[in-house]
Amino acid sequence: MIDILKNTQKQIADTIPELQYVDEDWGQIDYYSTNMPVKWPLALIDITDANFSNLGMDRTKTPIQRQIGKIFISITIANLKLTNTSYRAPQQQKDDAWKIWEVIGRIHEELHGWNPTLMAGKLIRESFNRVKRDDGVQEYKIVFSTTLKDT
Repeated sequence: MIDILKNTQKQIADTIPELQYVDEDWGQIDYYSTNMPVKWPLALIDITDANFSNLGMDRTKTPIQRQIGKIFISITIANLKLTNTSYRAPQQQKDDAWKIWEVIGRIHEELHGWNPTLMAGKLIRESFNRVKRDDGVQEYKIVFSTTLKDT
């Protein structure tokens, strides 16, 4: 699974240059108050869930017991939003504040249908949601799934 994390990080960092920070999610924007150890905008990657089912035995392979798994990969996209997008705000201010939506669109374009490893299926977008915060961070999560086989 580490290959999925590393390859997803590389794919995002290589194809979306406007992201200033792309890393595994270890709580960088959750526990640091105003001193978050990141640059904005960012993408954080994590494997949030994995479900496995049994396919039976194959004594010619290791491990003998074969499985298939569905893996869920969460991509957190966030930016420090200190200006508003009010209709009467200056146009440049509004354009800058709306840029997170362009990044969200690019994440979908670059990852949906992309294959993170030879052992995995293509990533499929499963869900999208907003995370409400009270600290000026605009945060969204996109969850992708893939299938792993050890057959």
